[in-house]
Amino acid sequence: MHQLAAPRTMILLDPDLEPDSASASAGAKQTAASGPSKALRTPSTRTLDQFLSEAQAAAGLRGQVTVLLATDATIRDLNHRFRGKDEATDVLSFPAEPLKNTKAAERVAGDVAIGVETARRQAAEQGHMLATEIKVLILHGLLHLAGYDHETDAGKMQRRERQLRARLGLPRGLIERAAPKSTKARRRKP
Repeated sequence: MHQLAAPRTMILLDPDLEPDSASASAGAKQTAASGPSKALRTPSTRTLDQFLSEAQAAAGLRGQVTVLLATDATIRDLNHRFRGKDEATDVLSFPAEPLKNTKAAERVAGDVAIGVETARRQAAEQGHMLATEIKVLILHGLLHLAGYDHETDAGKMQRRERQLRARLGLPRGLIERAAPKSTKARRRKP
C-alpha cells in the first residue's frame, strides 16, 4: 500500500468566521435577501489552496504552509499574544521553529493567519475583489515565512514581493500601500 504524501498547503477557516457577511464599513449595501456583493465574498478554500501552492512554488518556499482565514477578533488575540499588539491586523506569519532534524524541518515552513474582515475593508478601499486581497496577503505572509522582513531589510522584501506579484498577476502590495507619499514621489523622479 502506498503512503500519501503530507499536504504542502492547507486553508483553514476560523469557526467563528461568517464567510459571506459583508462589512457595512466595506461599503456593501446589500439587503439580507440578496447577501453580500460577489466581490466581497470569501473565496473558496479550493481557489485559495491552488493559489497558495502556486505562490509558495514561485517564492521558492519549501515545506507545509497552513493559512487560517480568521475573524478580526481572532487576529487581534493572536497579534496580542505573539506580538504584544492589542489590535486587529490583516496578516500574521508564524515561521516554523528550526528543528535539529533537517528532514523534519523541511516538511513545515510555518503558518499564516489572515483577518478576513480587515481584508474585506482593504479590498473595498483598493477597488478589487476580496479574493485578490487575500491572495496579496497570502503572498506577503509567505515572504515572511521565507525569512524576509520589510521593517529591517532595506527594501529586499518589497522588491521580491513586487516581482512575485507581477508573476502571479496581483495588484499593488502592502509594503507599497504603506509607503509614505513623499517616498513614492521621490522614487518616481529621474
